[in-house]
Order: sequence, then C-alpha cells, then structure tokens
Amino acid sequence: MRVMVMVKATAESEAGKMPGQALLEAMGRFNEELVKAGVMLAGEGLHPSARGKRVRFSGSQRSVVDGPFEQIQELVAGFWLWQVKSIDEAVEWVRRCPNPMEGESEIEIRPLFEAEDFGAELTPELRAQEERLRGEVEGGAGKPR
Repeated sequence: MRVMVMVKATAESEAGKMPGQALLEAMGRFNEELVKAGVMLAGEGLHPSARGKRVRFSGSQRSVVDGPFEQIQELVAGFWLWQVKSIDEAVEWVRRCPNPMEGESEIEIRPLFEAEDFGAELTPELRAQEERLRGEVEGGAGKPR
C-alpha cells in the first residue's frame, strides 16, 4: 500500500524558520533508512504558504487566492510518499522519525487510493490510461522543465 505521510506546519515553519544542521543530519539518516528498506518513494519539504496559491473551484468558475493561509494547523510543511505493507507499518516508521520541528509537531498518515478502490467506474479503458500515464511519469516524461 502507498501512503502519504504529511508533516504538519507550525508557526515557525510558516514563518520560514529553517531546520538546523542537527535536524537535517537526523532526517538524512532517517531518509537513508527509508530508502534502504525500500519504503521511500518520494519526500520533500515545502516553502511556507506565503509563497503558495490556492485555486478555488465553483462550478466552471476559478479564482486564485494568494497565501499565506490562516489555518496553520491544517497546512503541510513537508511530505513523504511511502510504499508499506500496512498503515501500522507506516505508524511504526513515523514513531522512529526525528521530531521534524523544534517544538511540538504532528505527522499525518493517509493511504492513497489504488485502482481497485474505484470499482466498476474505473473502466478497462480508464485503467489502461492510468497505467500508461504512470509508465510515462516513471520513464521520465514528467520530468521538471
């Protein structure tokens, strides 16, 4: 199963406070363990929401809202994408994680949808399209410009 592991933002991360060398080293060691175990698929830190934007949808209308965004406890400061056997395995990995912030912090774990979760609505044609697109992304077609 794939899971998204989200490091929740704090007032300090939203203020742009960068982690110190000790935390960067500890996270580097943890990420190394994840990679060696074949768990980590991706992981990145995010800039504060002041550098972000939101696009709101209302029917066919779109509006853009500039950050910063108010509900800090609802924001994400970083993420991993992991391949694990179960949500319990993901919890065990998170328990081993260095505290990602200097003070209190929170990490949320959410399973990703898999093709079988969509049932009959995911027709064979849509499944083939999904598989083709995944192959293109993994093959480098989706590399940053």
